[in-house]
Amino acid sequence: MTKTNICQLEPKQVWQNFHDICQVPRPSGKKDEIGKFLMDFGKSLGLETIRDEIGNVLIRKPATKGMKNRKPVILQAHMDMVPQKNSNVKHDFEKDPIDAFVDGEWVRANETTLGADNGIGVAAAMAVLQAKDIAHPDIEMFITVDEETGMYGAFGLKPQFLKGEILINLDSEDEGELYVGCAGGLDVNITFRYIEEEVPEGDVALKVSLTGLKGGHSGIDIILQRANANKLMFRFLKEAVMDYDACVASIDGGSLRNAIPREAFAVVTVPETGVEDIYKLVESYEELFSSEFKNIEDGISFKVARTTLPKGVIPGEVQDDLINSVTACPNGVFRFIADVPDVVETSNNLAIVKSDGKKIELKTLLRSSVESRKDELASMIESLFMQIDVKMEFSGGYPGWAPNMDSPILKTMKEVYRENFKKEPKVMIIHAGLECGILGRNYPQMDMISFGPTIRHPHSPDEKVNIETVGKFWEFLKLTLAAIPEK
Repeated sequence: MTKTNICQLEPKQVWQNFHDICQVPRPSGKKDEIGKFLMDFGKSLGLETIRDEIGNVLIRKPATKGMKNRKPVILQAHMDMVPQKNSNVKHDFEKDPIDAFVDGEWVRANETTLGADNGIGVAAAMAVLQAKDIAHPDIEMFITVDEETGMYGAFGLKPQFLKGEILINLDSEDEGELYVGCAGGLDVNITFRYIEEEVPEGDVALKVSLTGLKGGHSGIDIILQRANANKLMFRFLKEAVMDYDACVASIDGGSLRNAIPREAFAVVTVPETGVEDIYKLVESYEELFSSEFKNIEDGISFKVARTTLPKGVIPGEVQDDLINSVTACPNGVFRFIADVPDVVETSNNLAIVKSDGKKIELKTLLRSSVESRKDELASMIESLFMQIDVKMEFSGGYPGWAPNMDSPILKTMKEVYRENFKKEPKVMIIHAGLECGILGRNYPQMDMISFGPTIRHPHSPDEKVNIETVGKFWEFLKLTLAAIPEK
């Protein structure tokens, strides 16, 4: 495949900025390099550039001629990206640049996440600050840290730090759609502690590998009903333990709470006489999973191979509690919005199940646009795990963003889109976490909206951004800034 340089694409300044961002390692939690990059960028333009104690970056640009009497605007995005790669790929997200390239109508990366979520939003905001031919009011480019792991930048924002009256979030992922509300979220962290038992005498070890699933964003893509690697692996483990005398030595499924798990690995021990049966069982489950997810997943691989005998296995009681609880734990879409039936209201992503020889950590992320429904689902999960000996913590809760259908910026942007693109934009509520809900707590009078280009499969190595829609996104942003109403 010929890899066209993305800097050749239009609009050139946006793509050049995105290319430059891709050269800076920026997985969540690693904010120093990308923060310095943005600080240097703002200072190079001679603009007021500030970094707060959390690491958020704010750059201010004065209004262009004739626009000083318009309401000041905040262009908001986040600097971090989700680090996901296929297991066969050697890539260090803390050191290596993202290998972004043109693939037909899309830009994607080489078997890693691309970081268009939210690098394209950052790139567009940077282009506004660089431009000398765009009409706009006073602009604040506000770029937050660690959005993907808990929205820590938004949570850490101090009142009075921002001066704008309108906040345009550049972090949604369907061109032609305007987002005015989003789901809130809650993390559930569950820990099983144990002391390993000896491997049963005469057992041999097998490694079972489930790979090739599509995964994706645990909010946006949850409606696609994609396979969850943890749920599939534990279906197999339950039968292997109950009917074939298998013992689970280790489990490693999923890696990020906000990504649908694409891969899961388990080491089991079985009597030598049962090895062939396990091979046949794995083969039958591969066929079953491929059949069940036909037209949804097209690359499911479920394999088994001999491996080194482990030092020990998970005790039988803990193993059974783990298998039964993971099997019973709700996962996927829980409820749709009653009066918008094609939009998910409440969901759960059973994201991570991982052992280390002393403990097993299970992490799941709940989302809902209705706070009471989020509490209901959390209570269900709590009730399930209260029946066994585990430590359970709820953390990282953040509020949803309640829609305001009378929003002035919504009215302005609908009119601009209709006039310039000759069709009506869709007004939407997204089943994902946007920082607007959190930012609105410190700035309750702020008028907020979110929009962006078309991005598919964020939080997975299949992430890609549509080239044509980046152009439309950029034009829409420029036209919107020129149409901001007076104070």
